[in-house]
Amino acid sequence: MNLEEAMKQYLIHIQINDGKSRRTVISYTEDLKQYLAWLNDRGIEDSKEIEPHDLQDFIIESSRDKSSSTLARMAASIRSFHHDLSFMYGEKDPSVSLRVSRGKQRLPVYCTVDEISRLMGSFDDHVPEQLMQHALLEMIYSCGLRVSEAVGITLQRADLDTGRLRVLGKGNKERIVPLPKGSVSILKQYRDTVRPVFLKKKTQLFFLNRFGRPVTERSVELLLNKKCEELGFEKHITPHKLRHSYATHLLQGGADLRSIQEMLGHSDISTTEIYTHVADSQLFDGYRKFHPGAKGGKLHHDK
Repeated sequence: MNLEEAMKQYLIHIQINDGKSRRTVISYTEDLKQYLAWLNDRGIEDSKEIEPHDLQDFIIESSRDKSSSTLARMAASIRSFHHDLSFMYGEKDPSVSLRVSRGKQRLPVYCTVDEISRLMGSFDDHVPEQLMQHALLEMIYSCGLRVSEAVGITLQRADLDTGRLRVLGKGNKERIVPLPKGSVSILKQYRDTVRPVFLKKKTQLFFLNRFGRPVTERSVELLLNKKCEELGFEKHITPHKLRHSYATHLLQGGADLRSIQEMLGHSDISTTEIYTHVADSQLFDGYRKFHPGAKGGKLHHDK
C-alpha cells in the first residue's frame, strides 16, 4: 500500500475507532512523518517493501539526536502503524521484533499535600471565574483525571448527589470514580451558581469559561503556570502532575494498587506500579534523613 495513503487511513482509524487523545494523535503524526520521510529518501514508497532492518536502521539513525524516551515513543508509533496495516490489510508486520530501551525510568513529579492545599486555597471563590477554575482543578486532583477527561465531563456524568463521576477515558473506556465529600461542595457551588451565568447556548459540558465556551486543555496548563508563579512553587505543576499527586497520595494513605489502577483508568497494572517506586523513594529518603545510623553516627544500645 502507498505509504502516504496508509498513514492517512491509519490516523483516521486511531481517531475514530480507537478514540486516541488529540495529543497522542499529534505525537503519532509527527513520528510517522519522520519515519515516512526517511523511507522515501531510500526509495521506499510502498509498505510491502519495508523490511525489519529498515525499522532498526531508522531508530539507530534517529538515536543520534533524540532521547531514549523519544525513541521509545517513536517505536511505539511505528509498531502501532504496522500492526494496523497488518490487521486491516493482511500485510506482513516488519515491526514485530522492534525493541527500544527507555533507559532509566523517571519517577513522576507530584505535589505535597501542603502544596495542594495552598493551590486550592489561592482562589477567591466570590469571583465567578476563579470559582470555576477552583472547581476544575479540584475535580482533576480529587478524582485523578486526565485534563482531557475533566474538560470533557458532562452534567449527566457528574452525579454530585451520590458523589460519583462516570469518566470516559482512553479508547472510550468508561470508569466510575468516587468524588471525595470535601470536593462536592465546591463543584455544586460552581454548577448551581456560576455555570448558569456563563451558559450562552445549550450544552451539556460541565465546565464552561466566562464566554460560555468549552474550557480548553491549554487554558488549564496556562492557569497552573500562573499559579506556580503566584505561589512561588519551585516545581512546575501541570494538570498531569495533579493526577500523579492524586495517585501518590492515595498510595501514601494505604490504598491498594489495583484500586488505584481502576480509578486512574490504566489498562496495565505495570503503568500504575511506578507509584510504588515513588513510595519506595520516599521511604529511603526518610531513612537517610531521620535514622541516626544513616548519618554515619554510632548506634548506642543499653547493655
